[in-house]
Amino acid sequence: MADSPNCDLKSLSPLQLFERVTEQGEKVRALKAGKAPKDEIDAAVRMLLSLKLSYKTTTGQDYQAGLPPKDLVLINNGTAKEEDEDLVDPWNVQTSNAKGVDYDKLIVRFGSSKIDTDLINRLERAIGQKPHHFLRRGIFFSHRDMDQVLDAYENKKPFYLYTGRGPSSQAMHVGHLIPFMFTKWLQEVFDVPLVIQLTDDEKYLWKDMTIEKAYEYAKENAKDIIACGFDVNKTFIFSDLDYLGTSAGFYRNIVKVQKHVTFNQVKGIFGFTDSDCIGKISFPAIQAAPSFSSSFPQIFNGKENIQCLIPCAIDQDPYFRMTRDVAPRIGQPKPALLHSVFFPALQGAQTKMSASDPNSSIFLTDTPKQIKTKINKHAFSGGRDTIEEHRKYGGNCDVDVSFMYLTFFLEDDDRLEQLKQAYTSGELLTGELKKVLIETMQPLVAAHQERRKQVTDEIVKQFMTPRKLAFEF
Repeated sequence: MADSPNCDLKSLSPLQLFERVTEQGEKVRALKAGKAPKDEIDAAVRMLLSLKLSYKTTTGQDYQAGLPPKDLVLINNGTAKEEDEDLVDPWNVQTSNAKGVDYDKLIVRFGSSKIDTDLINRLERAIGQKPHHFLRRGIFFSHRDMDQVLDAYENKKPFYLYTGRGPSSQAMHVGHLIPFMFTKWLQEVFDVPLVIQLTDDEKYLWKDMTIEKAYEYAKENAKDIIACGFDVNKTFIFSDLDYLGTSAGFYRNIVKVQKHVTFNQVKGIFGFTDSDCIGKISFPAIQAAPSFSSSFPQIFNGKENIQCLIPCAIDQDPYFRMTRDVAPRIGQPKPALLHSVFFPALQGAQTKMSASDPNSSIFLTDTPKQIKTKINKHAFSGGRDTIEEHRKYGGNCDVDVSFMYLTFFLEDDDRLEQLKQAYTSGELLTGELKKVLIETMQPLVAAHQERRKQVTDEIVKQFMTPRKLAFEF
């Protein structure tokens, strides 16, 4: 049936079509290698071309070997995506809603817990200060076991922080700062160790780049991370390509995780197919391993029972759902998580930022002029078509990207509320709101650039050298 031109290709899902193209391609290669009759090879090639055409018609994408249409596959047990359902997995974020992803639905789908007022109030009592504006504004909106972390803190039991960065490009954008800004605040208020994983191995496996380039990007991204103000005595930054070869504890945890996750499970969680390279299939265990303190014997003095708290965007949650499932079976505590919303592209919350599109976000290398031009030209507006209509009906802060960006980067709650009221009422025009954002982002990026200039290769080496930190365990 595979090479029958009469089969109903329209009934196949994008993933099924992808697998059919892959199978037919393998058949063509086998026929050629076996020196089959020319008419048989020609028929198989025609079928292959027909399948590729059906694939492109269905997905809008050219078939690429080893790159299944993950944007059309839901990460939750591989079930098909409904028309009105957001797509969220570690590689793709898609929504048709101009307001962005429906996070309440995502909490239900992922099975996490909402960060509610009670939890925020408890955190405030524990740390004795006002919670970060990312918490107050719902930018970090979901959690797993944060109450356990607060129990540990209140009982003077240790825990540590773990976050990471996939170094896919040399220049990071302002959205990449969100987890690091928040993690820095967490580290300061709780005074705990922090490990930061640079998944250069992942980027080599997923992207069209050399292993040397992936490692180079990791070193460059480390400079931007260090420029956020982390304390070298309390923070360890590591490249997977470096650290995996030097830490027996890290590798042992990877192997333990690998033994307890089946191929079918990893396919169901991440949407992998039989055509994915084995590096991708084994990678989730590498991202899981830093969740266990025994991966860092130099920091934790070999102790294995210290809980980990992971601040990250919610698209990374599948890795840690898997980790939390495995942890009890290998005698480790489950990591706790704090999930953030996604940072919107300038063109709107339903579009995706891309390192290959310099206009999709504000990059940390942008000049003040570039920042001004990008915001004025590309920031999606929630304003009306004319000034008269805007004055009469007001703007929509729910879809206005300038207001969304200010929600992330303008720390003054009262000022933000004033802007919201003025824009919603029509008193403040889109151009005026964009001006406020420009005046907020220009000094923020300039200050980051100045701090980054001070980060030498020697400082990077200090952060990335396995060592004891300023804590006793």
